[in-house]
Amino acid sequence: MNVLLAGGAGYIGSHTAVELLNSGHDVVIADNYSNSCPEAVRRVEELTGKTVRVYEADVRDHDAVRRIFTENKIDCVIHFAGLKAVGESVEKPVMYYRNNIDTTLTLLECMAEAGVKRIVFSSSATVYGEENEPPYTEEMPRGTCSNPYGWTKAMMEQILEDAAHADPALSVILLRYFNPIGAHASGRIGEDPQGIPNNLMPYVSQVAVGRRDHLTVFGDDYPTPDGTGLRDYIHVVDLAIGHVKAVEYAENHTGAEVFNLGTGTPYSVLEIVNTFRETNQIDVPYEIGPRRAGDLPSSYADAKKAEKILGWKAERNLADMCRDTWKWQSGNPMGYREG
Repeated sequence: MNVLLAGGAGYIGSHTAVELLNSGHDVVIADNYSNSCPEAVRRVEELTGKTVRVYEADVRDHDAVRRIFTENKIDCVIHFAGLKAVGESVEKPVMYYRNNIDTTLTLLECMAEAGVKRIVFSSSATVYGEENEPPYTEEMPRGTCSNPYGWTKAMMEQILEDAAHADPALSVILLRYFNPIGAHASGRIGEDPQGIPNNLMPYVSQVAVGRRDHLTVFGDDYPTPDGTGLRDYIHVVDLAIGHVKAVEYAENHTGAEVFNLGTGTPYSVLEIVNTFRETNQIDVPYEIGPRRAGDLPSSYADAKKAEKILGWKAERNLADMCRDTWKWQSGNPMGYREG
């Protein structure tokens, strides 16, 4: 299939591009590089030996997206395009609602014009909210989100479900990610956040490489074994393979369907830090700080549905995630900006 990756030059998009290309699919990328860079796409081509057609485009721009569909026979869309920093979404909610929801509406409108009937959406476990108790199953209702970023994901899920209900030929696959970390085993592509990292693992790796002097662990008084928050961390390559499975499933599917992509095994913040230290034989100084508002004590998946229906299961363990993160960060101390 020919798959359009909206926001495909980013962290998850670039890894998914590699797995799609290695599985025999063709890839078209649309990205405005607001949180990514062209070098990532060049390295995808280097890793796969294949060419990717790339459009520097804002996915909210109808004319730009319409042109992509006109110039390419697209079979399926994967929607990665969106802003994703929780803290920033609290500070700039209108920007988040405008950007994230507009990208979804524009894609759906342009897909309808072009007769494209398959879309895989990059959603998040944050839509389970605070009412549901882990492990989260796909049958649980969406909960109350604690920040505008989470609400945009919940709203986009609803928009896509309504679109599928209105068009019986449409296939909508909602992939609820847990916490993607790690990098390609080659060390050539990985997570390269702009500015101060919002997530734990890139912060850990930037401390290890000397870009930050220490890590702050937000809270050590949660009702968990070591007092720090528990999360379901998934290797980004496993996550990318999940997208390949979803695209192939969508080929003979209609309606809207939800899948969790996680390992089902939660790890604490201190387990991440200690495994990173042990696996890579490098120190990660840290200090304990106060809890962050909106952080839950525990969040992890029940991923049995994806295994049963998609034939997908996370294969890589925490040591793999830590090792591959360090291979990427140590080989690219300043990320892609070093070329």
